[in-house]
Amino acid sequence: MTAPDFNEVVLVHLDAAFNLAMWLLRDTHAAEDVVQDAMLRALTYFRSYKGGDARAWVFQIVRNAAFEHLRSRKAGMVVPLETLHSNDDRDAMSRDQTNDIPELIDPDDGPEAAWMKEKNRTDIEKAIDTLPLELRECIVLREFEELSYKDIAQITATPIGTVMSRLWRARQLLLQTLVAEGD
Repeated sequence: MTAPDFNEVVLVHLDAAFNLAMWLLRDTHAAEDVVQDAMLRALTYFRSYKGGDARAWVFQIVRNAAFEHLRSRKAGMVVPLETLHSNDDRDAMSRDQTNDIPELIDPDDGPEAAWMKEKNRTDIEKAIDTLPLELRECIVLREFEELSYKDIAQITATPIGTVMSRLWRARQLLLQTLVAEGD
């Protein structure tokens, strides 16, 4: 029996790991740093990986790295490099990054339908951003990453009942926020 390959077990979940980090941290640069740290940790401890759901294992490492990052930022240990750039540099960087993002709008939609889809997506993202971290984490893992309650409970180190109640509360808050914005 051959040993599992790191690339096949861990790196296939790199995009999903970045998505989770982005939703938890809401900062591209911090998410990139956290994912890089998480991948280094995964590589370091890969020998101890005993099989099972690799995606859940990777998410747990990313989650731990993200929370560690948040704690260190709260303690004032992290200074964003963006503050060192002038506004012109930041604007140029933003323009460069937006050119690399693929267009996600369906070419068959007309302008009004495309605008509505984009507005709905933006409204939902803003509503998710307003959720408390533990609720946002659960909703992202369940709805975007399509993990089971059991996997979410394992990743967050909470009972399944807690996961279920967090999901219910997150959905209720999202619904209230979106309905209030629609008024």
